[in-house]
Amino acid sequence: MFEGYQMPARKAFSAPKGTILFSPGQDCPGFLRLTQGCIKVTLTGSSGREVVLYRVHSGEVCLQTFTCLIEDQSYAAEGVVEEDLQGDLIPADQFRQALEQDPDFRTEVLTSVALRFSEYQQLIEDVALTGFDARLAKVLLRLRDEAGLVHATHTALAAETASGRAYVSRRLAEFARRGLVEQRPDGIRICRSAELVQIAEQK
Repeated sequence: MFEGYQMPARKAFSAPKGTILFSPGQDCPGFLRLTQGCIKVTLTGSSGREVVLYRVHSGEVCLQTFTCLIEDQSYAAEGVVEEDLQGDLIPADQFRQALEQDPDFRTEVLTSVALRFSEYQQLIEDVALTGFDARLAKVLLRLRDEAGLVHATHTALAAETASGRAYVSRRLAEFARRGLVEQRPDGIRICRSAELVQIAEQK
């Protein structure tokens, strides 16, 4: 530990599901260390199409926040609380000081950032090199609950798969015709998960 260095002060932070934590053009107030919950980070293009970039869980770093703090920039994406949050908020100036002077803190943050970049690489690979049916199958399997239901609209699934709503609807109709899923008023029920897994593994 460096002489005269003090651990950054942390302010307890909480936010309920549905809260918009940050939006494009907004300044970053500090670094949030999550202990509970989930943040969904999305990017909306000029066409209005939305893409889910990643999700932030306990112990993970939000790349948008990290970039804003390091480069002194405003947010370029939107972060929404997907599951009730609990954590600590470290003010921006104290975060920068800790990153510079505390080796353990710096290692923790940079390791998480490296893992997040690998997820970005996977996202690019999925969009560029993976067939749409495989991407859709992966998302359905990831979002299903314990009862095998996916509580997501076609628009939300389009954001998850970096595609358009109309195309999602067409492919879901084909999945339903093949008996893989059932489209219901309360969501999409997965009927044959083993076959969806096989589709998800295709390139």
